[in-house]
Amino acid sequence: MSAATFTATLHPGVALGFLVLGASLHDILTRLKAEPQRFPKLDLVYSPTQPVTEPVILTLPANGIRLRFDGPEQRLRLIEVIDFTKNRITYGQSEKELVKPPPLPGQGISSPKLGAESSSGPGFRTIYHRLMGPTYAGEYIPPAEGDMNGVGTYVLSYPGVAFSFPLPEDMYSPDKDVVALLSSSASQTACSMAIFNGKSWAEARETLWTDVLPTIKSAFVFSKSRDVVPDEISLVKIHGGGRLQFYKKWTNSSVWVILGDTTPQELVAELGPPDAIYRKNDQRMYIHKARTASHSRSRSNGSNYKRPDDLTDTDQSSAQMTGSDDSEDEAIEEEFVGNVSGECFFNYFYLGFDILVSPPVLPSRPPPSRASAANGDVLPGERPIKTDMPDRLVATKLVLHSNVPGSYPFNRHRRCRWEIPYLSSDSDPVANSETVFNDLEERLREEWKTTFTSESEANQRQRGMVLNRGWGDSPGSSCEFLGGWEDSSGGMAAKKFDGNEDSTTTLYGFPGLVFEVLKNGYVSAVTVF
Repeated sequence: MSAATFTATLHPGVALGFLVLGASLHDILTRLKAEPQRFPKLDLVYSPTQPVTEPVILTLPANGIRLRFDGPEQRLRLIEVIDFTKNRITYGQSEKELVKPPPLPGQGISSPKLGAESSSGPGFRTIYHRLMGPTYAGEYIPPAEGDMNGVGTYVLSYPGVAFSFPLPEDMYSPDKDVVALLSSSASQTACSMAIFNGKSWAEARETLWTDVLPTIKSAFVFSKSRDVVPDEISLVKIHGGGRLQFYKKWTNSSVWVILGDTTPQELVAELGPPDAIYRKNDQRMYIHKARTASHSRSRSNGSNYKRPDDLTDTDQSSAQMTGSDDSEDEAIEEEFVGNVSGECFFNYFYLGFDILVSPPVLPSRPPPSRASAANGDVLPGERPIKTDMPDRLVATKLVLHSNVPGSYPFNRHRRCRWEIPYLSSDSDPVANSETVFNDLEERLREEWKTTFTSESEANQRQRGMVLNRGWGDSPGSSCEFLGGWEDSSGGMAAKKFDGNEDSTTTLYGFPGLVFEVLKNGYVSAVTVF
């Protein structure tokens, strides 16, 4: 085996090395791409028509590993070893190897004995007697209909891990015990291994995609990528009127972020320090500012503005990155005399969103259904906005990223799930990050129809605006899209899995919301202001 061989310790029901069940697709991909010598090829398979509802499969051909993630949360649900010759796996405190490496040239080759280990996979005796110990009888999966070989699969299952053995159909008998069944030379070597969360594979596969996985905090002792693991944000509820509720994963607590009021200090205290800071300078799309003039802060003339190359590379194996280049920031502030407010984005790549920090500005108005339901009372999470302190920096805008496979900015952020409670009712399902935009648009039009004088005015305000990511644009104003679209070192071009990403999206605006929609109808990002 080469020096770049993937070496990992098996932890049944928890992890294979740093591949931890419950980890996000973004975390895993970022770690794998940081070590191209060990992981030279990554194959990503997903449904083009249902990319956020169907599972996502990541295969490492050079390492004999296959990883399966659920679509909505993009969490690692199943780890499979499909080729034992391309990796080195150990188990237990003594770190016994599942498969002994083949003898070096010149050392001779001994003839295999019944029950002995094979370099192609762990032997039955190795698993049953030396490593795992006795277990209950497994299950036999007969060969597929029309399979001329007549070889099925016997699954030997333990809590959190299972091994598959090829077994001819004519040799299987439910009356035989597991030891007798797997003692033949034709079935003694496992062809694959699965790591999952559950007591047995038969039980786990029923809830594989929906089961609530335990916190990865308890498993990060196996990962050297980060020393401190912050509380994950599992859901962001958009209540309208600049009120957002952040729910922490594996807890019953939530945090309110009020646009126009929540300070950077409060953000850091509740969400942790940002992974990076992006200095906001881009003035493109300024011409469309009139579309949301009632909700946007006026700016100085941007006709002479140039876009600096101050982008922060996000494809790093390290977890926390703070700040940006000081010398560039100083030059930027000198150049843009009229835009020295200090506004910037807090980039939370590992949480799935970006927050614009700037001087106070009134957030968008609350949705009509919530405004009428309040009856003059203060809504949950609502508090007066202090606009008499122009030098005070607060959160004024939020960009939630869906990390849709196949989209141009895929894997720049982890997936952030969101929900719009005021669009849900007893008759309608929850309006969230998995809802196709046509459904969201219909409900939003119904919600805001009383605020327009006519249907034609509503159509005029809410018509789509086409955006091509591949042209290097990074528009600002009412909606914000961070840099990184350029074909430069560290940019998205270096992060693509292939050349098939769809870079054309459409923007749709509603009061306080801008949706970036892909051609398949799913939302790539939503901006709240």
